[in-house]
Amino acid sequence: MKESVSLLILCLLFLGVSCSEPPAYDVVIRGGLLYDGSGARPRVADIAIIGDSIAAIGQNLPGKLTTEIDATGLVVAPGFINMLSWANESLIQDGRSQSDIRQGVTLEVLGEGVSMGPLTEAMRQDALKRQGDITYPVAWTTLGEYLEHLEEKGISTNVASFVGATTVRIHVLGYDDRAPTQDELEQMKTLVRQAMEEGAMGVSSSLIYAPAIFAETDELIALCEVAAEYGGMYISHLRSEGNGLLEALDELFVIARGANIAAEIYHLKAAGGDNWWKLDSVIARVERARAEGLSITADMYTYTAAATGLDAMMPPWVQEGGLDEWVTRLRKPSVRKRLLREIAEPTTEWENFYLASSSPNNVIPVGFKTDSLKKYTGKTLAQIGRLRGTSPIETAMDLVIHDNGRVETIYFVMSEYNVQKKVVLPWMGFGSDAESLVPEGVFLESNVHPRAYGNFARLIHRYVIEKGLITLEEAIRRVTSLPAGNLKLQRRGALLPGYFADIVVLDPDAVMDYATFQKPHRYSTGMHHVFVNGVQVLRDGEHTGATPGRVVRGPGWKGGEAAAD
Repeated sequence: MKESVSLLILCLLFLGVSCSEPPAYDVVIRGGLLYDGSGARPRVADIAIIGDSIAAIGQNLPGKLTTEIDATGLVVAPGFINMLSWANESLIQDGRSQSDIRQGVTLEVLGEGVSMGPLTEAMRQDALKRQGDITYPVAWTTLGEYLEHLEEKGISTNVASFVGATTVRIHVLGYDDRAPTQDELEQMKTLVRQAMEEGAMGVSSSLIYAPAIFAETDELIALCEVAAEYGGMYISHLRSEGNGLLEALDELFVIARGANIAAEIYHLKAAGGDNWWKLDSVIARVERARAEGLSITADMYTYTAAATGLDAMMPPWVQEGGLDEWVTRLRKPSVRKRLLREIAEPTTEWENFYLASSSPNNVIPVGFKTDSLKKYTGKTLAQIGRLRGTSPIETAMDLVIHDNGRVETIYFVMSEYNVQKKVVLPWMGFGSDAESLVPEGVFLESNVHPRAYGNFARLIHRYVIEKGLITLEEAIRRVTSLPAGNLKLQRRGALLPGYFADIVVLDPDAVMDYATFQKPHRYSTGMHHVFVNGVQVLRDGEHTGATPGRVVRGPGWKGGEAAAD
């Protein structure tokens, strides 16, 4: 209702209904250098807000107002869109989303392969069992209910989500390595249909992990066909980012063509020194597919290290059946002997980030649930092995057993040269692939990848200001209108009258990322003000405590106007 009233007021203003006196703006941001999100050259202008929307943009806007912000000498831009956020649980713990808000992020897009719904009762119990430092009741069943739970709880950023192909598979098949029957596939399609009507952005996959890796291409096409009916997209952590990268890319094209759906590559990379040369081939193939009419895009983070779990260095067969089965197998001497051999041998059958890192000195476990293991946080796998008197591979197996979980881990698998190649691509968006945090309380129980605090600031500081690889207007386009267009969002991703007032005010010369792999819990700087749906959540670089974030729904939403909240 609030959105409809605000839009009606704006429409009346645009039609000149109230011309006898100046409009009553809630906020005017004056004299800033406006980057509208289109990639066009900036211009100096005022921007006025009424309610949750941009009311006017122009020079010396007249009007009565309650708040005026002097943006002289500063950049004014649309709020940034984090195309790959793992703030699923961190927003439950602390809805302020501080590490992202302080970088200008106003929309968190969740759901890489797994989503917070739909859940069976068994999945709900498993989610409770696997919680770590952050604990919470699982008070929802569907994906839509989870998103509404966040909004009702109070969050500072907007949120959206894909429905995870893995989640749908577990819902129907559990963790088994088999194809669904036709009846089971129809059940999976029905779950996707429900999620799309609840506002999911499309279908996501993360195909290096069990049980996602057990899904064949035809299964993914069938799920994507449902998403395509609703105008959604397919987004994927490819089946390989290393030895089988080119083949995995071809699978993405097959799915996009087969389902007639737009597709995006999550955190595009060539993992492992032996595979770095493949990035040129990936870029050429994507651009050829785009020229042929396929809608293919990608996103990335601005670092040379990945972060995932120790499951990313173990073959899928040992993980079949879920966590309990995995841990049980790891205790068996025969299994351990086989893993010592298989993990050390190059293969194209599964993704092995241990070998892609080239050395156990480049593998750093950072997220333990068990208190007795937290002393190893930030140490390399080689160092932990020496402390425990076991080989690095044996150490990884033991850590999974004793933590009863995958153990969040950083792997150095990329080259800076390739990162820079990706930054300049016009179809490349950006995502942190991380939580949104605050450096206090429970969040300090584990280390994180510095991208949680610095991904977007690093884009501006290192690659725009310092290296000059792309212009500021192009960088802003790639974190605003590009992802908004890919997601088919309405009234977001640009500074235009009638659009939601997701607005950032920043000093690009002062934007700086301070988080490091050794000391990751450090905020970035350079953001002066951030508005979400017309409400100021960052004022003079400090969080106001406001939580105006909303669920942003995809084009299939059956609850109202598509993607217009």
